[in-house]
Amino acid sequence: MAPVAMRLAAQSLSDAQPVPFWLEDPGKPGALPALTGTEKCDLLVVGGGYSGLWTALLAKERDPSRDVVLIEGREVGWAASGRNGGFCAASLTHGFGNGLARWPGELPKLERLGERNLDAIGTTVARYGIDCDFERTGEIDVATEPYQVEELHEWYEEAGRLGLAEGMEFLDQGAVRAEVDSPTFLGGLWDKRGVAMLHPAKLAWGLKRACLDLGVRIYENTPGLQLVPVGAGMGVRTPYGRVVARRVALGTNVFPSLVRRVRAYTVPVYDYALMTEPLSPEQLASVGWKNRQGLGDSANQFHYFRITADHRILWGGYDAVYPYGGKVSAEMDHRPETYLKLAEHFFRCFPQLEGLRFSHAWGGAIDTCSRFSAFFGTAHQGKVAYAAGFTGLGVGATRFGGDVMLDLLAGERTERTDLEMVRSKPLPFPPEPVAWAGIGLTKWSLARADENGGRRNLWLKAMDRLGLGFDS
Repeated sequence: MAPVAMRLAAQSLSDAQPVPFWLEDPGKPGALPALTGTEKCDLLVVGGGYSGLWTALLAKERDPSRDVVLIEGREVGWAASGRNGGFCAASLTHGFGNGLARWPGELPKLERLGERNLDAIGTTVARYGIDCDFERTGEIDVATEPYQVEELHEWYEEAGRLGLAEGMEFLDQGAVRAEVDSPTFLGGLWDKRGVAMLHPAKLAWGLKRACLDLGVRIYENTPGLQLVPVGAGMGVRTPYGRVVARRVALGTNVFPSLVRRVRAYTVPVYDYALMTEPLSPEQLASVGWKNRQGLGDSANQFHYFRITADHRILWGGYDAVYPYGGKVSAEMDHRPETYLKLAEHFFRCFPQLEGLRFSHAWGGAIDTCSRFSAFFGTAHQGKVAYAAGFTGLGVGATRFGGDVMLDLLAGERTERTDLEMVRSKPLPFPPEPVAWAGIGLTKWSLARADENGGRRNLWLKAMDRLGLGFDS
């Protein structure tokens, strides 16, 4: 980073509050009491992020008489569900390219199920009056290097061959800059229907209220500590009591699973984001962005960015930091060196916004798995189900995951449970220190690929053949 660019980036961060912008909203609900004593129920949901909230809501919608309890270790939405960029994607496979590489034969079905899932999220937001700034704007994957233009065009042509290009538009440099003006943009692929933008914390809080209205009993500041069989059901011990349930759905994602054998399939990755102050009308006009799409660049080390309801720009991504041993720690929630890097990248993308300042800077942990998209399963003779590994695309896909867990717990064969994606597992990560060394080498190789026209070295080619990867 040049000294002048570094100085300007540092100045832009001088007033940034080290807290997630979304969670500071004045509409944040108060915490519900912790569980004390023993509760009994038909279904226990562990985890109060999107995964658990969708599962609890869907369970009551399927069977209003079902007795459902949800426990959350802190407060609903405080972790990844309240810290993400607010991109609610139809994709269940972490994007078209990843789905094409891993499940080419069933990708059309996966895409249809994803579209149906996103439509259902919009319907749910409307039905329960969830005020979360839900906007079906779509997303543009932008190219900032010539090879990325070619790659995006190839994806567009392949989508056309599969009959999946409806609502997609390939943009040349002039067209993409007419949408959002950056001198770094060389082209783009606009998925006009497949992504909605929203306020992530308000979605979590709205789902919490909807669950309560349907009769779900929610206990906050109640972590699940141990999972054990109890008679014909299962019991989960908590700090001040326990819950005994006929069935249990685990939506703990980045936090250690209560089913120990699942833990090797995910690792935590820390992702970081900045939020600007509101743009003036003149600043907004200099960027364009009238259609308010979400954007993401096409590098391996990528940025994601979007504009909020009050005309701020969220700018996140690039660094994906893995802590040795895979331990989730509050100390990792802030990383000034990454904030500085992100700020410099922001003004390189939008030089016309020089002088704009950042109001908030924060980080949080994402659960990633080696295939970049969710996996599913059961334990304890089908009495426990889990979904994990959403790898940063969980705002929308967790609703699908909730449906899958409920199908599995019911022992039902459905269009969802028949999917190869649902029936298969990713390769687990190796133990330390091999995981640390392998992830470090992969990150270095991905950065080198970005610097060398996308050319992947022997390590990445070997990882591709094994179906392994590392992403956020």
